[in-house]
Amino acid sequence: MINEHFQTITLGMGCFWSPDALFGQLPGVIRTRVGYAGGTTPAPTYRMLGDHTETVELDFDPGLVSLEAILGLFWDHHHPPNINEYKGRQYLSLVLYRDELQQSIIFKVIEDRRREGKGRTETEIASFKGFYIAEERHQKYYLKRYPDAVRKLGPLYPTPEDLTNATLAARLNGLAKGFTNLTFVIQDIQKWPIDEDERATLIRLVQGIRW
Repeated sequence: MINEHFQTITLGMGCFWSPDALFGQLPGVIRTRVGYAGGTTPAPTYRMLGDHTETVELDFDPGLVSLEAILGLFWDHHHPPNINEYKGRQYLSLVLYRDELQQSIIFKVIEDRRREGKGRTETEIASFKGFYIAEERHQKYYLKRYPDAVRKLGPLYPTPEDLTNATLAARLNGLAKGFTNLTFVIQDIQKWPIDEDERATLIRLVQGIRW
């Protein structure tokens, strides 16, 4: 479901498991992946992070969900001063923009929140330089706690990479964490630009999972 009209933003807001689920459940978000970004250390890993930050990378359709809405969710769901004082750069509050338009939107949202009395956002804002995808065990962490879900998704997404990149897996990861419910997931699937046979297959699949 990825195409050239979609946009990408990279966000850090603490341990990346929860943000993966938070944004994965959001209609209009097409793909989520967790990884390491914002630093200079080559080839970081979870055990050797260097100066990178745990982040979630979102591909989204701006016709369905705005960057402003994504940033609102971002700042509403973490407290940057607390994050920034814990584990150094690993859990930094961070926004990495892809272009000047995204940069201008970010600073407009910050100013709007300041005027609304939502406080100063102690978040590092920087240009995107690169993203290192995290180890497979960190992708869709909450979904993988439900073996029946993983087993039933297997025929559709036979490789770990397929599961990580799947829009449906992103939605179900959000469901597994409790950020959405089955009714909302099905309502979202009903709006996807897919053929009716595929839609029916996906809905039957999610209805049959034991949570």
